Amino acid sequence: MVTQTWLYDAILYIYALSLLFYFSDFVGPNRSAKRMGAGLLLFVWVLQTAYLGYNLAVHTSLSALSIGETLFLVSWLLVTISLIVNRFIRIELFVFIVNVFGFATLALNIFSKPGMSPTLAHWEINDELLFIHITLAAAGYAAFVVSAVFSGMHLFLHRKLKEKKWTQVMQRLPSLEKTDQYAMVAVVIGAPLLLLTITLGIVWISLEGDTSLFFDPKVINSWFVLLAYIFYLVQRLWMKAPGNRLAQWNLAAFAITFLNFVLANYYTTFHQWS
Repeated sequence: MVTQTWLYDAILYIYALSLLFYFSDFVGPNRSAKRMGAGLLLFVWVLQTAYLGYNLAVHTSLSALSIGETLFLVSWLLVTISLIVNRFIRIELFVFIVNVFGFATLALNIFSKPGMSPTLAHWEINDELLFIHITLAAAGYAAFVVSAVFSGMHLFLHRKLKEKKWTQVMQRLPSLEKTDQYAMVAVVIGAPLLLLTITLGIVWISLEGDTSLFFDPKVINSWFVLLAYIFYLVQRLWMKAPGNRLAQWNLAAFAITFLNFVLANYYTTFHQWS
């Protein structure tokens, strides 16, 4: 069925992957990551352009365009602008931020479109949006777990080396430099995924029409979790904090994340998982 959302879901996932590469290039200049991000974003633009061209061909009058199609046009323009900036000016953070708005606008357009049919027959259309929200959140949480494990290894190695106690366990672990690097890479993956998760949550709340959910403790605490990991990156990139302090902060951020995930079942008005 033409109006089914599996194709739109694929576009959103490709869009999200593109943003991960752009964020990675912003954190640490990486030509391969930038090329991958630009290539995926260009693919999204091509799909959007084809869809937009089809709609303009179908509608004989621009006044016939719905608010949803107008949102799609806004999203297309944001992607177009970011591709132009990416081509002529190296401002990866600008491209990333602009496309977060483009991602949200595209999701709002897709899931507010009348007559959209979810991929699974027993789902509501908002369930489709919720599924993408949950999968991105799960991927982000998994990245934070990986990062916390490497930070734990880093602190273990740091303590043993400081005490000058060499063990066989230490021989089987990566170096201090590697554990620090791997922890950072996992945060670079998890932080933008969490941002996109929150973005889709905002879109879902907007479609539900219950603005009180914006002030739900789970939503507010998710912003604190994101800020904690952003501060981790700020310490690493601009404050040049030592590896052991970064590892300690990373574990503290993960503790906040874990409590936010587990306790959500008791203090939130939605997000219950049992």
